[in-house]
Amino acid sequence: MPHFYSFLPHFFAEPEFFVLIAFGIFIAVAWKRGAQAVAASLDARSARIREELNAAQNLREEAERALAEYQTKQREAAAEAEAIVAHARAEAERTAAQAARDLELTLERRRRLAEERIAQEQQKALAEIRALAVDLAVAAARQVIAGEVDEARGAALIDGEIAALPPRLH
Repeated sequence: MPHFYSFLPHFFAEPEFFVLIAFGIFIAVAWKRGAQAVAASLDARSARIREELNAAQNLREEAERALAEYQTKQREAAAEAEAIVAHARAEAERTAAQAARDLELTLERRRRLAEERIAQEQQKALAEIRALAVDLAVAAARQVIAGEVDEARGAALIDGEIAALPPRLH
């Protein structure tokens, strides 16, 4: 082993050796402290990422609940809209049927009123025609009687007509 010891003094005499040892010590200390700092930083980052993932998961679950709630509300609103439309259609049909019945009743009433007015006008026209016919007949009879009948005979005709009048009036 003399050879080993002979090599050592020469090795310790070189300044590069001590630089190497100092560098190794520096690396070891820096590695130990740096590893702890890096590990602490990574642990903190891992915890922060875990919290963010939990928060994201909570937000996702909340969003899914809100989506399900809104979908339920949308289905309910669509069903309510369908019901409103169906009710409106039924109401429109009922109103249209009622309007048709009212129109039919109004037309029937107006037709009856028109027929009554026509009948009244016919009666009025017949009464006027009768009155006119009576007036003409009386005037014609006057002329005929005045030309053919004397006073005695005229008085007898008038008395006869007066006697025949009550049965005609009833």
